[in-house]
Amino acid sequence: MASQWIRKNFLTTATCAVFAFFLSAAVSAEEMVDRSDLVRVFEDEGMNGSFALLDVADNRLVVVNAERVFQRFIPASTFKFANSLIALELGVIADENEIIPYGGEPQPFKAWEQDMRIGNAFAVSNVPVFQELARRVGKDRYTELLENLSYGNGTVGAEVERFWLDGPLKISAVEQVRFLAALATWRLPFSNHSQTLVHDISVIESRNNAILYGKTGWTVASDPGIGWFVGWVQNNDNVYAFALNMDMRSQNNAPQRVAMARRLLSELGVY
Repeated sequence: MASQWIRKNFLTTATCAVFAFFLSAAVSAEEMVDRSDLVRVFEDEGMNGSFALLDVADNRLVVVNAERVFQRFIPASTFKFANSLIALELGVIADENEIIPYGGEPQPFKAWEQDMRIGNAFAVSNVPVFQELARRVGKDRYTELLENLSYGNGTVGAEVERFWLDGPLKISAVEQVRFLAALATWRLPFSNHSQTLVHDISVIESRNNAILYGKTGWTVASDPGIGWFVGWVQNNDNVYAFALNMDMRSQNNAPQRVAMARRLLSELGVY
């Protein structure tokens, strides 16, 4: 089993140790800026949430609602960043062009009722396609990888098809931006090729020499549910990783995730 993982570019102990060292060094050196004045962005929408922004060049962590920003929540579909990276790196799909089956069962959204490539599945948040990838990866490899990546609490639990949707996996907004900043700058202990492919499938738009990458998420496994919008902005030579989470009681709140994040990025002069 170990030799097979190595052939698939699986993380070696030495590589993970180096990544952990640099991650801990970066975290210890972060300058934290509390922008409690920007809580009004959530209040204006009648929402409760938090926002984190990591300015990679200056190693500055900006937080909105400091009491909540370190609190862990189920990542839901924002886990597709990590899940896509893991699937590509381990070779459970041959490449980004492999057609992945959704299983043939009725789905809550018609867009999910088709086999598709990983990039299309990322864009429409196709849960059954990513569940197929999860079965191929398996619990043991997830457990080791998530621990090595310092991805939230790193807990997979018994249900390999549901752990990012219902828990027990949880992650905070601050942990999200640290992970995403490393991904955006090719500093994760994965091949540059796999990280670049994930960059490519997560582009939302570009304007004025800036590129917005992102993914939404929503879990109803808690009360209230939790909505997410996470990603990063590539602005000239700098990267700004961001993560917004909020209490979300219905689908009607879905547009507010992206709208509030965009407003915060604008207020902070990022995008």
